[in-house]
Amino acid sequence: MTLLKTLQSLLTKVGAVLQSPVLLIVRLYWGWHFIGTGWGKLHNLKTVTEYFGSLGIPAPHLNAIMAASTECLGGALLLLGLFSRFAALALIGVMCVAYGTAEIDTVKVIFSNPDKFLGADPFLFLYASVLVFAFGPGRVALDTFLFREKKG
Repeated sequence: MTLLKTLQSLLTKVGAVLQSPVLLIVRLYWGWHFIGTGWGKLHNLKTVTEYFGSLGIPAPHLNAIMAASTECLGGALLLLGLFSRFAALALIGVMCVAYGTAEIDTVKVIFSNPDKFLGADPFLFLYASVLVFAFGPGRVALDTFLFREKKG
């Protein structure tokens, strides 16, 4: 039993060491991709507006601007690790709307065909946002420096 306890302790320490680098990689990679998708939407607003309209999204032009801006700004904030949880929450909202509109068929079969849900375009964006929201930005982030607890 002591061997298992020692191994468990070692794995816990390794996991703790890896947490910040993994969160940094997730933030940088997905922050950059959010910026790219948002930028693409902003530069093709007419097409995105028409697509949103075809999905039955109300005020499609306004919602296209809001979704694209949220992806750009939220992605930039993730990249910097600044206001990370706020940005992640906003991005989670955008990805949930994407699932509820453009990917509604995948949501309907989440239990009978989970691969369809997991393979949908919003999934990894949503997953990355949930990771940052749940675990924070990691140590290498502006949030860490700005919101550091002062020890008294």
